[in-house]
Amino acid sequence: MDEFLKGKNAIVTGATRGIGFAIASMLAEAGASVAVCSRSAESTEKALTLLAAKSKSRIVGKAADVGNPDDVASFFDFVDRELGGLDILVNNAGGGKFASTAALTIEDWQSTIATNLSGVFYCSHAALPRFKSRGGGYVINIGSLAGKNAFAGGAAYNASKFGLKGFSEAMMLDHRYDDVRVSSIMPGSVDTRFDSNSAEPADWKIGADDIAEIVRMLLKMPARTLVSRVEVRPSKPKK
Repeated sequence: MDEFLKGKNAIVTGATRGIGFAIASMLAEAGASVAVCSRSAESTEKALTLLAAKSKSRIVGKAADVGNPDDVASFFDFVDRELGGLDILVNNAGGGKFASTAALTIEDWQSTIATNLSGVFYCSHAALPRFKSRGGGYVINIGSLAGKNAFAGGAAYNASKFGLKGFSEAMMLDHRYDDVRVSSIMPGSVDTRFDSNSAEPADWKIGADDIAEIVRMLLKMPARTLVSRVEVRPSKPKK
């Protein structure tokens, strides 16, 4: 258990697999109470069972689509009832539709922006007044190196991640004197496979647990110090 997380309440969005699950696991094992969400009620319940087995802290969860502001409001009200306060928000939920700009549908564009960018705003907007009642808080946004390096077929995804980078920096400037710290983590290729039968060798990729350790590092930093952005790459990417 990490003493600096004992008694803290955290939300992790998109927490049923991959990076989000690794972060939620780290927080739960370190002593924080954790609330998780994903679009699927079934996967949320499965994650809750797995997390509860690892932790003596309170673990709660509810299905919610972060791209839907009504879902976000309902989820944060649920967290208020279950945990009684909020100290940490990890905006991890994300997804993407990949196609050339001409082939990208309006629906694909809207769904990518809604989850990856608008969802971060909805959750952060809900968290900020709750932080105020706790004397401050921490927002960690899980972005991507696609937020600074565009690639063909990534029009919607790149736009959402470039936007997330700008949003994170602006929110940090808006609320740094409210004792709210804001950091973004921008990983490259991360091994998020849960299917051990996958044919793709992924030993060269960043581990989801590695991102969780970066989150731990950020949360452990003294209040006087802010690491505003972390870029993370595989040490030896495929040539």
